[in-house]
Amino acid sequence: MKKMITRRNFLAAAGVVAAAGVLTACGGSSSSTAASGSAAGSAAGSTASGETIKVGVMGPLSGNVSVYGQAVVNGASLYLKQVNADGGINGKQIEILTEDEQGDATQAVNCFTKMVDEGITALVGDVTTTPTLAVAAESADYNMPMVTASATAEAVTYDAETDTVNANVFRATFTDPFQGIKMADYAYKKLGYTKAAVIFKKGADYNEGLAENFVNEFESLGGTIVDQESYSDGDVDFKTQLTSILGKAPETVFCPNYYEEVGQILSQAESIGLTVPFLGGDGWDGLEGYATADQLKDSYFCANYAKGASPEFEEAYKAEYGEEYPNGFAPLGYDAAKTVVYGLQAAEDAGLEAGSDEYKQAVIDAIASGTIDGITGTFTFDEHHNPVKETAILTYVDGKPELKEMF
Repeated sequence: MKKMITRRNFLAAAGVVAAAGVLTACGGSSSSTAASGSAAGSAAGSTASGETIKVGVMGPLSGNVSVYGQAVVNGASLYLKQVNADGGINGKQIEILTEDEQGDATQAVNCFTKMVDEGITALVGDVTTTPTLAVAAESADYNMPMVTASATAEAVTYDAETDTVNANVFRATFTDPFQGIKMADYAYKKLGYTKAAVIFKKGADYNEGLAENFVNEFESLGGTIVDQESYSDGDVDFKTQLTSILGKAPETVFCPNYYEEVGQILSQAESIGLTVPFLGGDGWDGLEGYATADQLKDSYFCANYAKGASPEFEEAYKAEYGEEYPNGFAPLGYDAAKTVVYGLQAAEDAGLEAGSDEYKQAVIDAIASGTIDGITGTFTFDEHHNPVKETAILTYVDGKPELKEMF
């Protein structure tokens, strides 16, 4: 039987917050809105009345990974505002408290505890793996219902070494092991590749997790990993690793890295004559513009969402923010918020006091046993609080990602 965690040790320090587009210290006031009457909503005071339910939404709204954080926060906020526009939860409006943690774990913890002090009943966040691990650890003491849209490391919800489930934490995205295994299966079973190489950034949970599971699964299927190459954070020259891969003559290269580095790797691979198809994970989302159509030819990556899957969401996003949704993290943010509201609805239906221990446990129990009709698919949660759903396999047509198939 899986154990349920109540506390893991992590760190807390100074953080940042986004308030109406202005960044201040986390000790200052956060962005707080209780939307009503329209998706856009209206500003509200920092103190919720008895007729509001406070929900925290956090992510890196500035810094190196802000493209992900802004997408998640926008997607989540869009859904919460839509709920308010439809009358809220049993007549109560949702008050959205937004924090910017700049992609930093210590700041993320401080932002989380600030929102706890302000009275949140649940959290949509965090976004990338390392800050999410820190917040998940801190959230255990409060038994705070927490749904990350996009953090993929297995340890966010489950500690394999101790066989312990993080009882209050869920995710809307798939895990690193899932992605690595899925892409190995697709490479071997669907594309027919039997020889593959891997290039990944070492010392990063996301990159290493995908790489390790791809290698293990590909070999278990009967395939051969001809080369494994790694690089360090901050590296910009990958030609040594790529030259080594070229010499081993793979049929494909698995490149489980984030889009900016993938773009550099593909360009340098082309320059040395390594022109086999590359494969990737959801970190490729946003790659268009960083690589040419020729460099992306016959390449595939897995994602939670494919453009066009939910025209209603895409139209609402553009109406709310004045732009197309930027990447697949926005739909995940939307579904993470939808998951939180599913739990909040159950607690409100039970007549419990928002923020009480009983209320938070009711939210958690509802999510754990629920079925979420999301825009990234209809999903339930497994025993490790990971969503059970299909994966979108995307390829590139004229340099732009398009859905190939669900797999």
